[in-house]
Amino acid sequence: MTALHLSSLTLSHFRSHKRAAVEVDARPVAIFGPNGAGKTNLIEAVSLLSPGRGMRRASAQEMTRRPEALGWKIGAVLHGPEGASEISVRSESGGSRQVEIDGKPAPQTALGRIARVLWLIPSMDRLWIEAPEGRRRFLDRMTLSFFPDHADASLTYEKAMRERNRLLKEQIRDAHWYAALETQMAQSGALIQQNRQAALARLARAQDGAETSFPAADLALVSTEADIPETEEDLRAVFAEGRFRDMAAGRTLVGPHRSDLYGVFAAKGVPASDCSTGEQKALLISLILANARALAAEIGAPPLLLLDEVAAHLDAGRRAALYDEICALGAQAWMTGTGPELFEELGDRAQRLQVTEEAGQSLVENLPI
Repeated sequence: MTALHLSSLTLSHFRSHKRAAVEVDARPVAIFGPNGAGKTNLIEAVSLLSPGRGMRRASAQEMTRRPEALGWKIGAVLHGPEGASEISVRSESGGSRQVEIDGKPAPQTALGRIARVLWLIPSMDRLWIEAPEGRRRFLDRMTLSFFPDHADASLTYEKAMRERNRLLKEQIRDAHWYAALETQMAQSGALIQQNRQAALARLARAQDGAETSFPAADLALVSTEADIPETEEDLRAVFAEGRFRDMAAGRTLVGPHRSDLYGVFAAKGVPASDCSTGEQKALLISLILANARALAAEIGAPPLLLLDEVAAHLDAGRRAALYDEICALGAQAWMTGTGPELFEELGDRAQRLQVTEEAGQSLVENLPI
């Protein structure tokens, strides 16, 4: 199996990093340093090597280093089953992100075909008890790892829905104005639903009988409104029939954008939302690992894993179990923590980066084991 991994990462004027150049091998990367030094900024840069807005969902302008505000650039060499790719992502003066792959301009969605990236960050700890939007994003990130076309389908659906919502708010009643938009929404929406269900099936298989120290989750795709049709034809009919109701609300009330991810702690039969904080975090870790196992089986390599402060609230035994599973997978996991002691159980199975801050600038140093 060829491990999906970065061999180099360079940052220029990205958040707190004026200049950073990191050379690594395929092993996990343990990143430590004091709070505020720039550890999370480093792995946020890695998250931007995949489609979407990155793990913080920040705008390009928010990611530029202050006070210069010149724009920023990320460069990386990514190795995978199909060989090595040079990736460049940049923003000039707060403008939209520009992507190049092997020196040629490319859409952001093209990154999904070469870079499979999953992350777990502290703000996701409340995923099971907060609004459905966060759970949809979590599911879509996992779905995208299996189906690179999921990003294109999502963009098409969202663009058409925004236009339809504009017509609804303006009280446009002419059916011809809606027909083309609803056809686009039905085509892309049916693909979104199919991809999500297929991803859940893969996750279920990856959890079934897996040797893991983390609890399995039973997952289901549910709707916050009426049931969402699975087929393109049925979706188109629902959109057409719901125009007047949607017009009263000023927005589209039924569709994949109203889906929710329902999770249950399988061994206990308890909804994830009713579990303890520790159990909820363990379920998320379990799903990330299951996703990685499923991808390793399907494409020959696990994804890049970005685990921000993941070890902070795990006891030594659970921490060691997590590291053992990551290493058994052969995943290049980029993990952050405040001190080197959080990564002791890794031994020489990982490489270490120390991040410090000096005069408002992050400094990154490779450390020997």
